[in-house]
Amino acid sequence: MKILLLGKDGQVGRELCRALLPLGEVVALGRDGADLRDQDALLAVLSSCRPDAIVNAAAYTAVDAAESDRETATQVNALAVATLARHARAARALLVHYSTDYVFDGAQQRAYSETDRPNPLNVYGSTKLAGEQAIQAAACDALVFRIGWVHSRHGKNFLNTMLRLALERQRLDVVSDQHGTPTSAEFVADVTALAIRQHCAGRLPAGTYHLAAAGSTNWHAYARYIVAGAAARGASLTLAPEQIHAIAARDYPAAAQRPSNSTLDTAKLSHALQLRMPSWTEQVDRTLDQLSQTGKPAF
Repeated sequence: MKILLLGKDGQVGRELCRALLPLGEVVALGRDGADLRDQDALLAVLSSCRPDAIVNAAAYTAVDAAESDRETATQVNALAVATLARHARAARALLVHYSTDYVFDGAQQRAYSETDRPNPLNVYGSTKLAGEQAIQAAACDALVFRIGWVHSRHGKNFLNTMLRLALERQRLDVVSDQHGTPTSAEFVADVTALAIRQHCAGRLPAGTYHLAAAGSTNWHAYARYIVAGAAARGASLTLAPEQIHAIAARDYPAAAQRPSNSTLDTAKLSHALQLRMPSWTEQVDRTLDQLSQTGKPAF
């Protein structure tokens, strides 16, 4: 199998470079090799590579910036995805794509299943939903994974931001009325590789699946868990967990509105793959262990 991986430098993309290798030949490209803002260049890459599977880990993920840059977010999250889907249909290739928990408005109290109606609150969520709809319209062979609150030892994410701020601050205010599930990029990549194997063997149907760790938390509790875990691993921090204070989302200025609950129900994927979803705390602990072993500044 020849796999074209787009977005190799992102959190999930970095892990996919490793996880996909046992499946076949992997051609991994970043923005320099495949800029999703340029549809003609993207088509040229697809024609030249002629992959059996396209794994799209590239996305416009700057949630607040998207509010004032809808055009770029649309190009990357919707129009480029439509191009990929049409090519996959014509070439009879598999398309693997990542969407987001932010396609939901957060109005319901329980975790969201794949059958719940999307209703995004912000431009980012709207453009990601448009990407999903483009895949459905193309009717290509596709696996769409909705993910959210992704963390890893690399790149910009909430976990790394909290560790950086814990080196600089003696007090921090964090939103406590938005709920979701921290999920590691490593786990997303490993489950993706398993899903591709099972799909190619006829044991996993095409469709949309929720991919996340087990359990749920809020940003405030998550921040305290990160700082406490880092301190327990010997990090030299100026911020203690009890110095992280809970605030309401309305008191934290942000350009984009976030859902108050974006927890994903993963029963469909868990059952299909016969897979136990590790808890979000297990996954955060693993990322903190990896950071402490690599000598990042906080440790």
